[in-house]
Amino acid sequence: MQIWTGLGNPGPKYTMNRHNVGFMAVDVIADMHGFDPVQKKFSGWVQEGRIGGEKIILLKPATFMNESGRSVGEALRFYKLEPDALTVFHDELDLAPYKVKVKDGGGHAGHNGLRSISQHVGPDYRRIRLGIGHPGHKDAVHGYVLGNYAKAEMDQLVHMLGAVGAEAEWLAQGDNPRFMSDVASRMQD
Repeated sequence: MQIWTGLGNPGPKYTMNRHNVGFMAVDVIADMHGFDPVQKKFSGWVQEGRIGGEKIILLKPATFMNESGRSVGEALRFYKLEPDALTVFHDELDLAPYKVKVKDGGGHAGHNGLRSISQHVGPDYRRIRLGIGHPGHKDAVHGYVLGNYAKAEMDQLVHMLGAVGAEAEWLAQGDNPRFMSDVASRMQD
């Protein structure tokens, strides 16, 4: 069993924020792979399903971003799983928009959601870094990540999220290089 967590902030005003692209990714995965209806659990929203032969629990913490670790920690403890069973989908300032990279373990690079998760469960979990690009100056970061995707960005965003959902089976199997390669190939189409 694996837990895949999408990071974001709850509430309609945040729905299309760049910071919520992790929520968007797990929603697309749930839709594409026919996951069960949403249940409220672990201070968040949970959907259960299978990808290939693997049972996956999708979790969207209903806490705000900087408290995400509480929800994730509850879920891991409930299922008696170690952090290596956790995958976190999150926005990444240091990647060009619509680039997707996988990283095992590491620091939080200033990301409050990752910081919170690492405080609650340690740093040894897989991260799916969904590129949003950098606004150019550190003083502009807050407004940028909490800003909505523009209409002109929607086609690329949908294309990236569709590629992540379509290639999710490679993540379920633990084949990170194949996942990244196949997502990159789809993004070139």
